[in-house]
Amino acid sequence: MVKILMVEDEQEISELVVFYLKNENYEVITCETGQAALERIHTEDFALAILDVMLPDISGFELCQAIRKKYTYPIIMLTAKGEEIDKITGLTLGADDYMTKPFRPLELVARVKAQLRRATQYSNLGRNILMVKGIELDVEKRKVFLNEQELYLTPIEFSILKLLMERQDQVVSSEQIFREVWGEKYYVNSNNTIMVHIRHLREKLQDTGEKYKYIQTVWGIGYKI
Repeated sequence: MVKILMVEDEQEISELVVFYLKNENYEVITCETGQAALERIHTEDFALAILDVMLPDISGFELCQAIRKKYTYPIIMLTAKGEEIDKITGLTLGADDYMTKPFRPLELVARVKAQLRRATQYSNLGRNILMVKGIELDVEKRKVFLNEQELYLTPIEFSILKLLMERQDQVVSSEQIFREVWGEKYYVNSNNTIMVHIRHLREKLQDTGEKYKYIQTVWGIGYKI
């Protein structure tokens, strides 16, 4: 059974989300504090984590960072209404998606399904290796290497890099990236989300100089490798 970590100190919200997720046959482990969650992430085999930003001890951001040091499974952040900076911070630290409170439980369930589907969609594909400028991306094993050193990418980062590598030397618009990677309708604010993940990808590719070696920005349009 797919196991999900739910870290939320508001019991009413936690119980509601757990109810809907269990109805979809997910096993849900709940924690009310970040410290309790830290103890569970190293002893349980989670497929996805849902983290509230505001926790009574350590923040959801710190917990996200701790997870990303070792694990690449999807992370969905729960943020306060209107706190745009929380969304950007979460994505920068490695989160894959976010939801703003208050939210509809069914929408969160849909986001969970989308992230889990994205994280596993390559497992049934045939052997396929993409190579560009020292970057080697194994579609089947879902692994990425830079000059033979393995990189640990989140599912979203992997999907963006794969899309760009499949279209080497072609400009891929921000709208196309969002539609294909997130599977949702593109809005103006979606570009901020894409920019954060591109920045995170560049950091992992050690491509943070004044002139980018791998992912090029084509201003007003999108990106290309």
